[in-house]
Amino acid sequence: MPIDLAVRADGLRKRFGSTTALDGVDLAVPRGTVHGLLGPNGAGKSTVVRILATLLRPDGGRAEVGGVDVVCEPMAVRYRIGLTGQHSAVDEVLSARANLELFGRLYHLGARAARRRADELLEQFGLAADAHRPPRTFSGGMRRRLDLAASFVMAPPVLFLDEPTTGLDARHRAGVWAAVRALVAGGSTVLLTTHYLDEADQLSDRISVIDRGHVVAEGTPDELKAALGADHVDVVLTEPADLGRAAGMVAEVTGAVPDVDHAAGRLTAPVRDRVRALAGTLRVLESAGVGVRDIGLRRPTLDEVIVSLTGRQEVPA
Repeated sequence: MPIDLAVRADGLRKRFGSTTALDGVDLAVPRGTVHGLLGPNGAGKSTVVRILATLLRPDGGRAEVGGVDVVCEPMAVRYRIGLTGQHSAVDEVLSARANLELFGRLYHLGARAARRRADELLEQFGLAADAHRPPRTFSGGMRRRLDLAASFVMAPPVLFLDEPTTGLDARHRAGVWAAVRALVAGGSTVLLTTHYLDEADQLSDRISVIDRGHVVAEGTPDELKAALGADHVDVVLTEPADLGRAAGMVAEVTGAVPDVDHAAGRLTAPVRDRVRALAGTLRVLESAGVGVRDIGLRRPTLDEVIVSLTGRQEVPA
């Protein structure tokens, strides 16, 4: 049975002068899912979003959103999407509530429904106490939350979130995550670009890793982490001076030379047998009188996936 796709891109290409931003990007995003786009700065993530949102024309390839070609029918695409970009799109003079009511009316909500929806969003995004204030008096984080609230006035079939939680604290980031999950549960599809890899891990059903204009890997977060290799044992020693001799013991147990973090007093090594490696490492260190402050097993992180695939870390813009 064919997959019902909300977003499809085949061989997207885009150049800016002598710079190749996209060089044959393919995407297939099923309806009702969150699809993450990850990659270092300059990898091409925002260019993909701008093409899909009809803000840029590709130089080659083809893309559809909701089954509609983004080049041939851009207005029809715009009726099917919402977009929160990296820059503020709200009116600086109108109050926060008036901004949201305006967006509601533009989406053809009646006056009463627009007011009700504005109040719901002000509460959801932690802006109810500041509803009367214009965005020009807001902090950067407050302005960002108002931008996001405007994107959630209606539940678009496809929502593009380009670095949505940049500048937000942990509490408000969690609120955005909850709003995204609720939107997807209602049937919307979200294409997410983010430098916060915990965000991608928490929200994304699948992830495409982009580097230098190419998709270099795709899969679920767990699939991408599993492809990187084995789980790791992490040991933090009580005395960093013991790192040298402890490294040899960990290597004997795991069969791998551990990475040594002198500043943190930490040893990290890949393992094949999780339980045996953990128990064996602890046993040999204790037998040798090496103090252990902490020990545990962990899977590779998405940050390690990005470094492995691209040679570069995700760095917030």
